[in-house]
Amino acid sequence: MKFPDLALDSESLVFGHSVHPLRYGAGLEIGNGYVTPEIKYFPRVEVDIRKEYSTITEEILKRASQIGIQNLQLETELTHAEMKDLSLVSDITGLQKAAIEKYAGEHGMHLGLRVTIPDIRDFGKPKHDEDAFNRMVQAFELASENGADVLSVESLGGKELFNYAILRQDILGISAALGLLAISDMTELWGEIVRVANEHGVIPGGDSACAFGNTAMMMAGGLKDNTIPHCLAAIVRAMTASRSLVAYERGALGPGKDCAYENVVVKAITGYPMSMEGKTAAVAHSSLVGNISAATCDLWSNEQVEQVRLFGGFGPEVFLEILHYDTKVMNKAIEKGQRKVLKELLTESDKYGDPQAYVLSPEVATAIGRTIVDGKDELSRTIASGLTAAELIVSEKRLMLGKAEMRYLGQVRARLTELCDDPRRKVRSL
Repeated sequence: MKFPDLALDSESLVFGHSVHPLRYGAGLEIGNGYVTPEIKYFPRVEVDIRKEYSTITEEILKRASQIGIQNLQLETELTHAEMKDLSLVSDITGLQKAAIEKYAGEHGMHLGLRVTIPDIRDFGKPKHDEDAFNRMVQAFELASENGADVLSVESLGGKELFNYAILRQDILGISAALGLLAISDMTELWGEIVRVANEHGVIPGGDSACAFGNTAMMMAGGLKDNTIPHCLAAIVRAMTASRSLVAYERGALGPGKDCAYENVVVKAITGYPMSMEGKTAAVAHSSLVGNISAATCDLWSNEQVEQVRLFGGFGPEVFLEILHYDTKVMNKAIEKGQRKVLKELLTESDKYGDPQAYVLSPEVATAIGRTIVDGKDELSRTIASGLTAAELIVSEKRLMLGKAEMRYLGQVRARLTELCDDPRRKVRSL
């Protein structure tokens, strides 16, 4: 299914509101008038993994009940270790579901469980490692059978070319990786994920271009010590939206995955609810988009936090409390009729500090979204969305980019303009 038009304009693209709210799990509603915390956690190594996940889940739900959380989503992002023994996928999902049902029944909480299956494929193998692909599909099935409410993945198709291209700041290679290889892989993979989800009555959530957009973000670094220009990282982020949209074109329904910062564009196009992360993701990585990503979220996440002891408790329960108080402010703004004011504050606090934040603002995101829905095919819309981002960045004087950034921006803008003329012929020249 293609999306012929934007579902949300820049005014209606706000936190806690989606065109197509979701209800699943133990009475949890997403995108229906409020923002919900989504806590994401990581087990310690060299422990009994089943016991570790059981302990994490119990501690999270206990803390949630103590501080009055009524709506909460847990995300279990499985690792390659669990994929070596698929009984772990069944057991970990099942024991978490049992704890969720217990707390929902005893405390009247509305709870949901997202399970994210890792992409374990070795793309250097012939036919892109079909054994690993089949194993991933089996893991999705086991998670669905044992209590997952939402299925997600951070897929890696096209990553092998993207890594080569981003190191060389090669916009042609980046375009081919995101607009051809990644698109092709997303189409096949999400066809299977949606099939599994539909067969088991669970929600096909969404993908994340973490391996692309977040790689570029990390390489751009902070205000100093950057390996690639910040404007290139911003342009890559815009280009990833076309690739992540494919999941929804194949039947995904959201909520989109937290580390997909491109979700702001995807939400504008689809109207589906999205998870986002920002300042609370500092536990996993640094960024220059701490507040602006909250302006359009339906779930508010922390990225990954390990099960390590802090003064306030173990990491996941501590970050759950932080997320809770963040979402309380957002929900109080909605209740008091001040959502627009808070949205503007969250946006303006980051928007002009860096081009990576600028492209996540509702106004720019909807412009990129418009470019995508008007595109004639996936490759064309991938390249055109990068050009739209580049043109908007260069025209925004309040960004105050340095000479080196402006010089590179001019070069990449010219290259993208050239690629827009018969993109398939130029990309296939690689």
